[in-house]
Amino acid sequence: AIERRLIEIAGKSGEYLHTARSRNDQIVLDERLYLKDTIKVLLSLISNLQKKIVKKAEENFPFIMPAYTHLQQSQPVLLSHYLLSYVEMLERDKSRIEDLYKRVDVLPAGVCACCGTSLPVDREYLAKILGFSGVSRNSLDTVSSRDFLIEGAFVCTLLMLNLSRFSEDLILWSTYEFGFVELPEKFCTGSSIMPQKKNPDVLELIRGKSASSTGMLTGLLSLIKGLPLSYNRDMQEDKRLVFNIFEDTLSSLDILTKLIDGTAFKKDEIIKKISQLTLATDIAEYLVKKGVPFRQAHKICGAVVQYCLEKNKNFSDLTMKEWKGFSPAISGDIKTILTFEISVNRKKSYGGTSPELVRKEIDRWKKILT
Repeated sequence: AIERRLIEIAGKSGEYLHTARSRNDQIVLDERLYLKDTIKVLLSLISNLQKKIVKKAEENFPFIMPAYTHLQQSQPVLLSHYLLSYVEMLERDKSRIEDLYKRVDVLPAGVCACCGTSLPVDREYLAKILGFSGVSRNSLDTVSSRDFLIEGAFVCTLLMLNLSRFSEDLILWSTYEFGFVELPEKFCTGSSIMPQKKNPDVLELIRGKSASSTGMLTGLLSLIKGLPLSYNRDMQEDKRLVFNIFEDTLSSLDILTKLIDGTAFKKDEIIKKISQLTLATDIAEYLVKKGVPFRQAHKICGAVVQYCLEKNKNFSDLTMKEWKGFSPAISGDIKTILTFEISVNRKKSYGGTSPELVRKEIDRWKKILT
């Protein structure tokens, strides 16, 4: 249709438009141009989300919350440290996408249907004016390969998995049972019958779209796996899958960034719900520093935890007589480690949650993302 209209406007000159061109190399060119533009937007949106998360980390520094393993409270951790963990994940996503761009940024035009042309085309010049950094080297590979699309779909799907995990945490934390966060009203909906409901629909949709991305990636892999060289009409189906994955990823990043900006952490509720039993590992490490082998220290600490559960006591409620009953290595200084603040302050190993380290990480990320 475009060529026909050009002929109507330009006459015979328009009939030269398709010289040294084929639908086979044209469609690959279109796909690569689309990915180049979309990747740039994608990287910008990821950085925007990172900035909002870092902002929340700084606003809530050095507030302490429980970390979880197996969805059970494990150890005290800075909320800022938790938030920065997602900034790290997103940075790896950016790195993968930047690496993908290198393989997308290759000109396919000029190879024609599959074997090149006898016409004197200057592909290097074409690459320059279209903004490609390199030129494809094998005509058959150029028109038949869609690995750059598959790789793009994969990095988006992996990114969506990270967004899904973040969304799942926020969904859990917004429940009555947790009560850790208050989500912005405009990103939630009510119930058609239950007036008290505030449903985290947007987060659930992001979580759902990560499943859709996984399915479409699988569809793309299945589409390509049995195709002989070179071009096949089956490849027409790749556009719908790739476009949907990228569009879902872009919209998910955009809306999650806005949601995070308006999310509030309910610190009073978090403080009320953090258990002193999360200090158990600190007690085990205290014993190790007293010369007790770790395996034995672990066993002793397990016995202390069981005793506290049976007696409905916290660690800080135990008398020295009770402590001594578990190990003679325990002395009066045990009391000095039984606070959440002391626990996080002592986590000074590289990558740990001590306020000193986390503050440096916040500052580092602010500088990187500026």
